[in-house]
Amino acid sequence: MSPTPPARRRRLGLPRRMFSQVLLMQVAIAAGVAVLATGLFLAPLSKQLDQEAMRRALAIAQTTAQDPQIAKDLLSTPPTADGPVQREAERIRRATRAEYIVVMDLRGVRWSHTAPDQIGGHVSTDPGEALAGKEVMMIDSGTLGRSARGKVPLYDAGHRIIGAVSVGIAYDSVRARFIGAIPGLFAYAGGALAVGALAAWLISRRVQRQTRDLAFSDISALLAEREAMLHGIREGVVALDRAGRVRLLNDEARRLLGIGDEAVGRSPDEALGAGRTTDVLAGRVTGTDLLTVRGQRVLVANRMPTDDGGAVATLRDRTELEQLGRELDSTRGLIDALRAQDHEHANRMHTLLGLLELEMYDDAVEFVGEVVGDHRATAEQVTEKIQDPLLAALLVGKATVAAERGAALWVSDATRLPDRLIDPRGLVTVVGNLVDNALDAVAGTPHARVEVELRAEARTVVLQVRDTGPGIPVEQRELVFTDGWSTKKPPAHRKRGIGLSLVRRFAERQGGSATVTEAEGGGARFTVVLPEALAEPGPAAGQQPALTVSAPAADQEEAR
Repeated sequence: MSPTPPARRRRLGLPRRMFSQVLLMQVAIAAGVAVLATGLFLAPLSKQLDQEAMRRALAIAQTTAQDPQIAKDLLSTPPTADGPVQREAERIRRATRAEYIVVMDLRGVRWSHTAPDQIGGHVSTDPGEALAGKEVMMIDSGTLGRSARGKVPLYDAGHRIIGAVSVGIAYDSVRARFIGAIPGLFAYAGGALAVGALAAWLISRRVQRQTRDLAFSDISALLAEREAMLHGIREGVVALDRAGRVRLLNDEARRLLGIGDEAVGRSPDEALGAGRTTDVLAGRVTGTDLLTVRGQRVLVANRMPTDDGGAVATLRDRTELEQLGRELDSTRGLIDALRAQDHEHANRMHTLLGLLELEMYDDAVEFVGEVVGDHRATAEQVTEKIQDPLLAALLVGKATVAAERGAALWVSDATRLPDRLIDPRGLVTVVGNLVDNALDAVAGTPHARVEVELRAEARTVVLQVRDTGPGIPVEQRELVFTDGWSTKKPPAHRKRGIGLSLVRRFAERQGGSATVTEAEGGGARFTVVLPEALAEPGPAAGQQPALTVSAPAADQEEAR
């Protein structure tokens, strides 16, 4: 026998389309609920009808027993088919549509019955409880078949039991009512099923539109592919719902932002704290390729709204690229310094050549001595005040660049920095950024000057960079430390607005601060405080703090 074709196998099972599967499941659920509700209603209905019939029979028996004329006729007349008891019982039976009304004496002899030939005979069921003064309800079988019965005692005028009254309701009428109620129940159940099927169809159509009629297996495959893609790409992805809460983070976003699954369900303000990164993710800062700093990382962020009112933000790590850019800046700065030295050296050599050609040999010797002495004095002055070789080399190079750009770079007389820096490379970055910004600020101004002061106070390093530029307005003194903020045109290889932000981040990570104020005589003064930036002094460095002497303000003004 050949195997069953795949198409036939699919027709025998559930349909693949989500619309069909959802509709089929919902209709099945609605049908099951309708059947269950109908069964739960029919189960107690029969018992309720029996109870109703028995209570009705008991009520008719009580009404009959309360007729005083029946009790008198029972005591004064014999049990006959045309006797007064039979006539009154039949009148009440016809009025109440009971199956029978039997009046009996204390011996159980009938004085009334639907069949006249049964009058005078003993009842077919035990009347003992009723003759003992109890009211009885039951479903029982007698000479007229199965019926719902009610039995009550019959009292005379002296409230003595002289007999009993038994009333029966035909059980066939109870069953007929039960059967008659079933079609109505099925009609209601069918109507409910139809409404449920219509609601199921509407819901299935909505699900079909929202899921684009994909099968469950297709959706499962898409979710698996999405998870693999999100966690496999080297770009951070943060998804937010319409309330601004984080609902998804891939592995790269966790790494770049330094957060974990505890951030899911919380707003960026709660998960990240205040800062530009939070503002970008929350949509308070708009734009493309927004620069932000998170910890030691420089990130490029983009945010795109979604149709459901949420948003998806992407994060790219630009730290290495930013480091390469700064290395390129350093290289260009070194080239500028070498070019400046070459230019200055050429001018001096031309001057020396002219002195020699004029046979001014004494002046030539004096000129060579001054040139060599000036250069040596500049390097020696820096290394005397700043004993860390990296910082000293940085400032010597920056001084040459400043001279080429028509500015003067001074190291304050108050500068005293021992060679005990815990993170010299970090301080080199801070000083380099501040000096570069100061040189940019004084470019093109008369008497351009930048002054650097580095001093140690116990284990704290205090850095001040002052310039003679236009200064920074009060309302912008906090904005200059914001990621991506700059008043200068960015270079081609990278964006501006990162240097001062990194300076503040570096200071805050060490528990310090970075601020900007107005310098004496105009310009800007940047102050960076770095607590615990120096290692404990060794035995030979015990006298080093005595070198931290500040020059008087008048001397500094004279040096300017």
